[in-house]
Amino acid sequence: MPVTVKTVDGLELEAERADPDGSPWAGVVLLHPLPPNGGTMHSLLISTLFAALPPLGIAALRINFRGVEGSDGAFDDGHSECLDAAAAVDALHASLAADVPVVLAGWSFGADVALSTSAPDIAGRIAIAPPLAFARHLEASAQDPHRKLVILAEHDEFRSPASVMPTTERWPATEVDVVGGASHFFVGRSDRVTDLVVAFLRKHWPPVWM
Repeated sequence: MPVTVKTVDGLELEAERADPDGSPWAGVVLLHPLPPNGGTMHSLLISTLFAALPPLGIAALRINFRGVEGSDGAFDDGHSECLDAAAAVDALHASLAADVPVVLAGWSFGADVALSTSAPDIAGRIAIAPPLAFARHLEASAQDPHRKLVILAEHDEFRSPASVMPTTERWPATEVDVVGGASHFFVGRSDRVTDLVVAFLRKHWPPVWM
């Protein structure tokens, strides 16, 4: 379902929302890869998660960052995009029951934004193949006590797992999984990413029926 997300600096962002048939037990905001390289909310892995989560009882909201397709504004190299992510978290949280956690998840550039964004209603963070090149105030967000999942690709073309782990191993409440045989784009491995995301959510915010 198309929706509009409004940022604190007055922009309107193009977004889409998908809900489960019943009451959601969790919500996830999905952030896409680098806009100058063609990243949008319809990028492959984001689309895979957006389709897979609602049937499992998880509300999903994906946005186009500022300057992308129908969203106002212009690309800001990961700075103001944190305002976009925070606005999406606020919008999804406000529409759910107060006790439903909202997790911020991103892939590639979106992963860096997810790790950099501050918002009071973020219950946890999921960073998929973060390049750690666009992260802003990374240590402040990464050192927060909320649960974090970092998913790395064994054969990432842009940032190897070995170069990311020395940073992530210093973060509290952080789990790291390396997807074997995967490239940065997780072609043929997207189901494994979905499994890891859902397992992380169920582990830390289990639905009442589990």
